[in-house]
Amino acid sequence: MMNTQAALRFRRLGTLTIFAVYFVILVGGIVRASGAGMGCPDWPTCFGQWVPPTEESQLPANYHEIYAERGYENTQFNPVKTWTEYTNRLVGVTIGFLIFLTAWSSRIYLKTDKTVFYLSLSAFFLVGFQGWLGSTVVASNLKPIMITLHMLLALFIVALLIYTIARSQRDFIGRIDTHGLPDKFRTVLIVAMAMTLIQVAMGTQVRETVDFIMHEHAYIDRQYWREDFPIIFYVHRSFSSIILFTNLWLVWKIYRSVDRNSILMRTGFALIGLIATAIIAGITLDRLGMPPVAQPIHLLMANLIFGVQFFLYICLSYASNKPVILQPNV
Repeated sequence: MMNTQAALRFRRLGTLTIFAVYFVILVGGIVRASGAGMGCPDWPTCFGQWVPPTEESQLPANYHEIYAERGYENTQFNPVKTWTEYTNRLVGVTIGFLIFLTAWSSRIYLKTDKTVFYLSLSAFFLVGFQGWLGSTVVASNLKPIMITLHMLLALFIVALLIYTIARSQRDFIGRIDTHGLPDKFRTVLIVAMAMTLIQVAMGTQVRETVDFIMHEHAYIDRQYWREDFPIIFYVHRSFSSIILFTNLWLVWKIYRSVDRNSILMRTGFALIGLIATAIIAGITLDRLGMPPVAQPIHLLMANLIFGVQFFLYICLSYASNKPVILQPNV
């Protein structure tokens, strides 16, 4: 018989790990928006130290030449950028511990659902691979394609964790009544998920272009960056309205067909809130001169939107599509 307390501990650890991964995505967005990616030009140490310096005087006098020989020209110590990148690494290490604890606690499912254990273990190894990929990003001197791969892998890890935790709770999810939803709801949801991934891919292309523009403008004169945006930026911007109306249809059908206290209802409202926040952040980037604070928020919302859509899809897969018959009181 399943240990209830152990199962609860696994669910809490897994949920905490999911939020931690989203947090590192946010921190990574801050690193990228602030140009702090090379705040630590080496890995796993930072300027050769496990705890980075706070002042340039703590570095060797010839540190410029040292890192130029390693392929990192124009390395300039900036305490804010250095500690921003270092914080990003610390959060990544914390996720490593959390995912290990999640994988360890999942062993209780070896007798009831081995898939939960093996998925948790796979997530643990993927986080390790993600750490190695992060070092490769630094070694590549922040090549856009490597940054994109790093972000997409984080998205996949989150999806894997969401599925793993939801699978461990499928008996509870199975009691959700979805019989009132239209037959095409699942198909539209799949289309909405695909649209989100396409939007993320286009956003990545825009992000890479912005990185190039930022470098050309030496990270200043943000109000002029928009003049150099490629055509894909305008496609990306217009596509957001299609995504909004598609998801509004989904949430409207949930509102009309599902119990108000259902987890599907709360998830649907969260989805619309995330999309609205993403659009507002996008408008802010477009109209207010690319403020750094809006960039990581926009990126985080895109990742959260896909995660919520994916959770809805899992709920539909496990939920009951037959009417729930209430037993009369005796």
